[in-house]
Amino acid sequence: MTESSTSASRRALLGLGGVAALSALASQASAASAAPLAAAPASAPAPASASRPPASPRAVAFRPMLGGGPSTADESAALGMPAAAAAEVPVGKQYTTFRAAALAARRTPTPLFDAGTAKSHLLRRATFGPRAKDVADLKKLGIDGWLERQLNPTKIAQTDAAAWTSFPLAFGSSAKILANSKDYSWDGMLQTCYAALGLQVFSNRQLFEITVDIFANHLHVPMPGEQWATGPDYLKNVIRKHAFGKYSSMLRAAMKHPAMLSYLNNDESRKAHVNENLGRELLELHTVGIAGGYTEDDVKNSARILSGRSWEGWLERYRSTYGQYRYKANDHYVGAVKVLGFTHENASASGGEAVGDAYLDYLARHPATAQKIARKIAVRFVSDSPSSDLVNRLAAVYLKHDTDIRQVVRAVFLSSDFWSATGMRMRRPLEDAVGAARVLGVTRGTDVKKALSHLYWSLNESGQTPYGWMPPNGYPDVAAAWLGAGAMISRWNVHRNFIWWGYAFGRTEAHKLVTQTTTMTADAWLRAISTKLLGVPMSEAHRRAVLAGADLRPGDVMRSHWWKSGRAVALVLDSPYFQLR
Repeated sequence: MTESSTSASRRALLGLGGVAALSALASQASAASAAPLAAAPASAPAPASASRPPASPRAVAFRPMLGGGPSTADESAALGMPAAAAAEVPVGKQYTTFRAAALAARRTPTPLFDAGTAKSHLLRRATFGPRAKDVADLKKLGIDGWLERQLNPTKIAQTDAAAWTSFPLAFGSSAKILANSKDYSWDGMLQTCYAALGLQVFSNRQLFEITVDIFANHLHVPMPGEQWATGPDYLKNVIRKHAFGKYSSMLRAAMKHPAMLSYLNNDESRKAHVNENLGRELLELHTVGIAGGYTEDDVKNSARILSGRSWEGWLERYRSTYGQYRYKANDHYVGAVKVLGFTHENASASGGEAVGDAYLDYLARHPATAQKIARKIAVRFVSDSPSSDLVNRLAAVYLKHDTDIRQVVRAVFLSSDFWSATGMRMRRPLEDAVGAARVLGVTRGTDVKKALSHLYWSLNESGQTPYGWMPPNGYPDVAAAWLGAGAMISRWNVHRNFIWWGYAFGRTEAHKLVTQTTTMTADAWLRAISTKLLGVPMSEAHRRAVLAGADLRPGDVMRSHWWKSGRAVALVLDSPYFQLR
């Protein structure tokens, strides 16, 4: 291979792994032919609109402001995308079966994904990444049967439970963590994070784990953090317990949990001097959002209603009850309160907790909260900028079913919008790493605790671990927040670590991922490997770019070049075929 052809191939692969992640994310019209692919420089901009040049990216707001602007942080981040990447999913309709919705989808063939990939599209979105068993189960059960089973996770047997049960303090109570670790140790929090990764990589209940991730970021308490003894239980008894239940129940549980109360300083709130942190974030982040139209007076009254909700946080004095919720009537503000349409006389300190419960129920069932929850779920499963029509349909389901989260998730897959949105979501760093582990078929190996801890700290370098976002708004869930050369290189490094080192997981060597016959050519092998890892075959132009990057020619007999398999597999995972979902 000549120096010039090697350089051209490297430029092509940079286009595959970097530039296209932005330009092909939603516009779907970028990098269509072989010649532009091979010639595209690594810094090539997203293609311009046919009618106007691409707009300059706007500054991405860290959080939405009360003075106006985007109603969510994700919406704010999405505004940073150039106009050329702002393609929309065709507005669809709701159907009575998942299969009917899939058949009604208006999918358009793209340079990456053809129009006939409903099942592979489902597996890319409803799992962190499909294992071979997921593919086989979907083929056996069909779209309707597979989704019904995922929506009823207790009916799905777990086959690799040791991947999370190996961590004895994971999701443990305060009492358990106090009894089995040093005071103020991070052991319980880190074991919970490792176990969460284990669930994402190995659990057969993939749709449930994705929903857990959505709401762990919505009612967010970061770990590791100051909630060393209370955070693990919060994940278990607030988020996981209610992830397929009612949001009203999840919200009530969160607002009585020591982890949330301490994280947002409600334990410092006193009737004469209320702390507004939790009262404000409850409105802005957890329920109605900016679109709810609340005022500063509403924030103050929100904080007053929540005053008195606290916990036993004095370890040295109350060790036996440390980490338990307490309603402290003496700290509750008494007097009439009004927040949006909620009013109450709030006449006694002893009755303040019940007033708070009624207030939380009001907020959970508010139409603006329905819109917020619907949009958050639509963003995760459909696109960074879901249509208002889809959000309205999902919000109506939320209200009709009394805040039932599972019914809203079900409604997403009953919409043709979901099935039309092929390739319009980008994997975040954690989703990339967990997805790679699953499609490569990694096993627990001989020391799954070591393997998951290695993976966790690698993800820490990439900028996304389970629950690791420190502000209360949770990790951003749109592509604009995760673009950048450094971020892409981190992903590439993760892929190579899986292939050559394995993070201490058990793994299948790259040349054994598909059977290599004695006469199989490199091009035929790459067709097979890309279909296995991606669910779709790569185009001829993109296969040639990958083969060139791996120092292979299409006609090479693969058994004579088996040791180059790892290079090619890494490049397949680097490509937008895998980065996009």
